[in-house]
Amino acid sequence: MDLQTILSHCDHTLLSTTATWAEIRAILDDGIRFRTASACIPASYVKAAAAYADGKLPICTVIGFPNGYSTTAAKCFEAADAVKNGADEIDMVINLGWVKDQRWEDLLAEIRAVKDACGGRILKVIVETCQLTEAEKIRMCEIVSQSGADYIKTSTGFSTAGAAFDDVTLFKAHVAPHVKIKAAGGIASLEDAAQFLTLGADRLGTSRIVKLAKAME
Repeated sequence: MDLQTILSHCDHTLLSTTATWAEIRAILDDGIRFRTASACIPASYVKAAAAYADGKLPICTVIGFPNGYSTTAAKCFEAADAVKNGADEIDMVINLGWVKDQRWEDLLAEIRAVKDACGGRILKVIVETCQLTEAEKIRMCEIVSQSGADYIKTSTGFSTAGAAFDDVTLFKAHVAPHVKIKAAGGIASLEDAAQFLTLGADRLGTSRIVKLAKAME
């Protein structure tokens, strides 16, 4: 798999709690230059980033991040606010406590509500695979498939582990055909990135692939 193909599937990501505007601007510059799928950045920078990128790069942000236990109303407000500020894509974190309590209908209703708040923009649903059993992962594949969301996403990158090949394989076997897969967290090599895409991921959340591409110049 060639480098540009891999880059075109990357959400070039900077979600550090100490991220500065200068660092965000560098992420945008690199995303534009290397033609990544998007730049994934904190919500507080979306408005400035959208103006700076000026249509040259989709802007992605995160809501309910990283713990997922905000109220549904709060997540919907975050999503609507991000869209108003120019976000093209929204990555939301599910309520993991609701998974453990088997509140499946509440999870489905929340994802649907956030999707409505996205106003037609892409919604990716982060299920934090490292915190789930295999049965819970399969159930979340079913719920995301029913919800109208566009993607199921493995991880925030802020928990105990990130993307795993087995999880992408599991997702591919259990999501509906219209649901795409995003692998995120700890993708550190071009070989791993290519493998995730081969297994069925459509997006990669990573801060490292562009750095590797720059090192190869």
